[in-house]
Parts: sequence; structure tokens; C-alpha cells
Amino acid sequence: MKKNVLYLVAAVFVGLLCGYFIFGTNSTAPGEKVHNDHDHEEVGSSEMWTCSMHPQIMQPEPGDCPICGMDLIPAETGADGLSPNEIKMTENAIALANIQTTIVGSVAGESGDNSILLSGKIVPNDENNAVQASYFDGRLERLHVNYEGQKIQKGQLLATIYSPDLVAAQQELLTTATLKESQPALYEAVRNKLKLWKLSDAQITAIETTGKVKDNFPIYATVTGTVTEVTAREGDYVKQGQPILKVSNLTTVWAEFDAYENQIPSLKVGQKIKVVSNAYAAKEFEAIISFVDPILSNATRTVIVRTILKNTDDLFKPGMFVTGKISGDTNHNEEVITVPASAVMWTGERSLVYVKTSVDQPIFEMREVKINGRNGENITIANGLQHGEEIVTNGTFTIDAAAQLQGKKSMMNKMGGRVMTGHEHHTGVEATSNKTDTSSHSALEFSISFQDNFSKALHTYLEMKDAFVSGNNQQITSSAKKAAAAFESLPEKDLGKLEKEHLEKSIDMFSAIGNLEQQREHLVVLNEHIVAIAMNLKSPAENLYVQRCPMANNNQGAVWLSLDEEIRNPYFDSGMLTCGSVVQVIQ
Repeated sequence: MKKNVLYLVAAVFVGLLCGYFIFGTNSTAPGEKVHNDHDHEEVGSSEMWTCSMHPQIMQPEPGDCPICGMDLIPAETGADGLSPNEIKMTENAIALANIQTTIVGSVAGESGDNSILLSGKIVPNDENNAVQASYFDGRLERLHVNYEGQKIQKGQLLATIYSPDLVAAQQELLTTATLKESQPALYEAVRNKLKLWKLSDAQITAIETTGKVKDNFPIYATVTGTVTEVTAREGDYVKQGQPILKVSNLTTVWAEFDAYENQIPSLKVGQKIKVVSNAYAAKEFEAIISFVDPILSNATRTVIVRTILKNTDDLFKPGMFVTGKISGDTNHNEEVITVPASAVMWTGERSLVYVKTSVDQPIFEMREVKINGRNGENITIANGLQHGEEIVTNGTFTIDAAAQLQGKKSMMNKMGGRVMTGHEHHTGVEATSNKTDTSSHSALEFSISFQDNFSKALHTYLEMKDAFVSGNNQQITSSAKKAAAAFESLPEKDLGKLEKEHLEKSIDMFSAIGNLEQQREHLVVLNEHIVAIAMNLKSPAENLYVQRCPMANNNQGAVWLSLDEEIRNPYFDSGMLTCGSVVQVIQ
């Protein structure tokens, strides 16, 4: 009996033990949530949402883009296995940002043949330049020609001058005139002295006849031409030989082009060249190369190629941009790799391209390349690329912006690291400690003195930018001239070669602004250099917002500077004033 009880107790114990192992692990207490593998995946998920047009926007939940109102899409995750130079984007982002690629190969020129395309501008013909100077010491009582661009004719009255020396010489003439019979040599010597001061025989005879001394004497033009510079003002005391005006005869002008080292063997004096001006794009002007500079510029690595253009109809204005095309057999090297200029990003010390590294996936690698020269809208690559590789030719800056946001190496960030997202920027959340510090990876260096002066001059740029926003063509032109003068006054003595090039290019663009559409084209180039300088300021006087519109510059994107966080787009009319976003704050 006892033995049966023991067997029964043992059976119950074994049954309870089996039940625990079979059902106990799946049981839950009342109110306790059941977790399975799928639940663990959901709990561990931290998916972020972004805008395909504004990749700097990052939010932890779906919704609308605060900039353009588009639906947010899942941000790309799972980029494991990619190198620090690589970035993966979604197909949707590629399509919306209009990312375009091309296969690397040899390109002879923009026209597809072996012709060479050169960029240049119109300048006055130095051989026709003249200086109108004062021929004696004195004070300018009246200046009848007092602004640049004024046309003058030979014999035209330029100025009236008071000269004590000339008054004394007239007195001497009147005295010797009474002695010319007895002392003819002395009389002739005094007359010749006045002739050396550019007084005519008629003027000298008039002084003798009237017996009166003139206090103020006229200065007449000795050449016909256009005033290019006024070097004196009314009331100035001038020395003998000191310039008053500089005059250029613009019946002929020079077209000066920049040619790169690899183009020099194909250029020679006497070659025919076709010149096209932006102002007369449909018309070609035939000319002959008259000069190839024997000295290569160390700063630009180019030589000057010059031709003389007839300008009897006054079509060409000094400062106009022109393009030259040289046809014929050129020494084209099939091994040379040439890419569109839109594919290359230049930081001031590095030239970068994005290469598509996967056939099936939108994966792009940032690649540093060395440039050998530029031919029209094509750039020759010395090394860094190989034939057959696929590179990004449109939307390069969009990919680079996405790389910055993903903490990858980018144009202005050699080391990589996380940057502040658009969401963090708008909500005031600080980025983590490894956010990008562009100041520690500066491509340019400026002295404190230059930075202070640049910050003051920058207000003239901002005034011009606001004129673009309002679309006031007259105000744009006026502000651009004011800005050009302000930036020309910046000290260059402490600047390096690259820093000086950014400044000089900025001044060129200020000066080149013309009609409204051309102004906006020049504004794109201007902003590339202005932003490059501003991003390397150590401590600007006030916060600067680097803003970018992905649709400007024919959907290639363009940047600008602003003192306000609010977007006011200078590249479009009033219908798109708010298109764009803040990509960086300089503070």
C-alpha cells in the first residue's frame, strides 16, 4: 500500500515537472506583455525619416517636410560594409534629386571635334592707349572731361589750369619781344620754351599781340578716344608730366584668352580663331592669334592668348566675356580622361568627384582627382579616374550634402563625422560631440585683420543679395558696383595663392553682373567663392547662415549667405522665395 502511494506521488511530481517545461516558458502573468522575435525587432527599431529634396531634414517619425511640404521617406539605413568614402542613397531620392551619371572617356571638346575652346574677355588695346598729362606745374581750375567712358576728340578742351611758371614765362615773352631785333636768339629761346609746354604758335602770337598775360591756360586733347580713367580732380595741384586722363582708342580691342599647359603645343601666332561674345551669341567673329604669352602664370597655370578685333561699330565693350574656338588638327591624346565641369567639386585645395561603384545599387564613392586643365565645359583629369568608370555629372552637391549628414567624408569634411541635422537645427537640439567641425578642417587660412575687413565688406554683398530677392535690376547693378569696390579694398598682402584666387574671382563676378538673368548666373559662381571664404572665418561678427536651393542653377543646386535663418531665395522670382534650406551655420 505504502509502495503504491510512493509511486502515485512520484508520478504526480514528474507530471508537474513536465508541464512546467512544456507550458511554463510561454505563460505570462496577468497584464504582462508577450514578447517574441518580431517584437524584439520592433522595440530595437529606430527608423528615421527624411525628405528626398532636402536630405538635411531628419525626423524620428513620418510626416511632411517642414521646408517644401513633401511626404517624408524612410532614411537609408543598413549601410554596413560601405567604406568611409561611400554613400548609399534610395532610388526615390536619386530620381527626385535628378542625379545623372556618365561613363568616363576621352572628349575632344565641347563641340565633339578636335577643336580647342578657350574662355576670355575683352580688354582695351594697349597699343592705342594714351595719357593726357599736364605739361607744366599748376592747379586745375576747371576739368571739362570728368568721368570714365566719355568720348573725346583731338583738339577738344580738356581742362583749364593756373600755373605761376606759365605766368612768369608769358611776362618773359613780352619782355624779350621788345628786344627781338637786338637779341633774336633770346627771343626764340623763350618762344621755344612755351612751345615745349604745348602752346601753339597762334597762342604765343596772341600773347605778344595783346600784350596781356593769361592767368588760366587751356589744355587740349592730343588724341581721339574714350576716357578709361580720370586721375585728377578740380582743385588738384599737378606736376609737369602728371597724368590727368587716360584715353583708349576702342576702334580695335584685344580679346585675351586663358590657355592651359596641355593646350600650349596646339597654339601658335597666325592661327585662325573664331570669337563669340555672350552679348552676340549667334554671331562669330573671325580673327588671327597675334600673341601667345611666353611666360606661364604660376597662380593659374595658364598662358594668355591674344587676338585683335576690329571694333569700328562699337560692339565690343572692355570687360565682356568671350569664347574662342580654334579648329583644325590638334594633338589630342586618346589616353587623356575628360569629364564635364559639373562633375568636379573644388574646395580650394582638393578636386573631388563622385564615382558610382555598384552596377545594381545607388552607391557612390567620393574620389579625389588631379586636374590637368579645362577646355570649354570639359575638365581634363590627370589622375584619379580610369576609362569606363561611371561618375556623377548632375546633382554632385546633393550627394555630398547627404554624405555630410550620414557622417561620411565629404567635400568640406575630410575626416567624416556627424553634422547637425535639419530637425536638430530647427528644434535647437545640439548635435553629439563628434559633429563636424569645419573650422578644424579648413581649406583656407585668413589673418584676423583680413577677417575683420571681410566681415565689414560682406554687408555690401548682403545688400546686393537682398536686391536679387526683390528682383530690382537697377538696385542689383548699383549694389554690385558698391560691393566690387568694397572687396577690391580688402588687403591681399597676407593672402595665399588659393585665398587670393577666391577673392579675385569674387571681385570679377561682382564686376560682371549684367542683365537680370546673367546676374543670377554670375551669382551662382560668386556665391561659391564667397561661401568658401566665409566658411573659414574663425569668429564672424554675427552668425551667417549658409543656405542652399536644390533647384537653382538648372537643378544642380546653388548656395548663398544670409544673416537670417528664414529662407529668401535670390535665384528665383517671388513664386519660389522660400525654396531652400539652411545647410550650415557659421558662428
